[in-house]
Amino acid sequence: MDHSELTLTMIEQAAERIAPYLLHTPLLPSRELSELLATRVSLKFELFQETRSFKPRGAFNRLLSLSEAERAGGLVAVSGGNHGKAVAFAAQRLGLRARVIMFQTSAPSAIAACRAYGAEVELLPTPAEGFARARELERGGLTFVHPFDDLEVIAGQGTLGLEILAAAPDVTDLIASIGGGGMIGGVAAAIHAHKPDVRIWGVETEGADAMRQALAAGRVVTLAAITSLATTLGAPAVSERTLDLARRHIEEVVVVSDREAVVDLLELLNQVKVLVEPAAACTLSAARRLHGRFGPDRHLVIILCGASMTLDELEGFRARVGV
Repeated sequence: MDHSELTLTMIEQAAERIAPYLLHTPLLPSRELSELLATRVSLKFELFQETRSFKPRGAFNRLLSLSEAERAGGLVAVSGGNHGKAVAFAAQRLGLRARVIMFQTSAPSAIAACRAYGAEVELLPTPAEGFARARELERGGLTFVHPFDDLEVIAGQGTLGLEILAAAPDVTDLIASIGGGGMIGGVAAAIHAHKPDVRIWGVETEGADAMRQALAAGRVVTLAAITSLATTLGAPAVSERTLDLARRHIEEVVVVSDREAVVDLLELLNQVKVLVEPAAACTLSAARRLHGRFGPDRHLVIILCGASMTLDELEGFRARVGV
């Protein structure tokens, strides 16, 4: 399939298709972060979606696009947490059967949530084994809902970009996390279709930097292991499709440490009064790194993409990085 097939029309159609099932999440100014970063900052609170991440956008768009035969055959997804919860939730709402393959490093709260939504959960040691198992089940008749290498999933995530433009038409810069690259690719395509001068900044954490490595190498690179505690960013590799979108739309990919992400998780909790996961908090870490690239005449939008967190998990993260 042609990597350039993602279009604004596809994203607009996705927005109409998924509207009955999704929240239109708020985009609000942040005085505290504006003062911290010396630029105008607004936050897109995507953590308020059901399942506490942006992922239901892509999941619903993909599932609502299935044929009757595909729906009847059941679904399989591979996920470190958020995509699996989204597929399980969407399947429950649409009356479909879902199996979610997760990893032994996945957060217990995410595993429990998938089961609570009615999905069958299978745990495997690594993402590579998870994707191999999903392809095996696909050959057996299940429909594989890929977390990012799927045009309908990317178009669904891109609806987030349309919402940002509607709420902040003067946006000049946007920071978004990168796992497999589907969300930032869809969001960037939606925004650049209307405002090509908006700078799109991506962020990954050390040990989960598949996109940064792929851009540097000029090809898809498979990580030997995911070592970051931001497991929801833990795609072992991006895809040719998402790499192509990144080349065309992303200004720069910033890679931050786990410690920075946890420090800024606590900063967001203290200043903004929301508890996000490290995969979302790292956007603030990237904004700090990019501090000199903004100014009082810019309007920076930061996507808070997820909040798959418990207090016990937070304490574990703090102990691991020493904050």
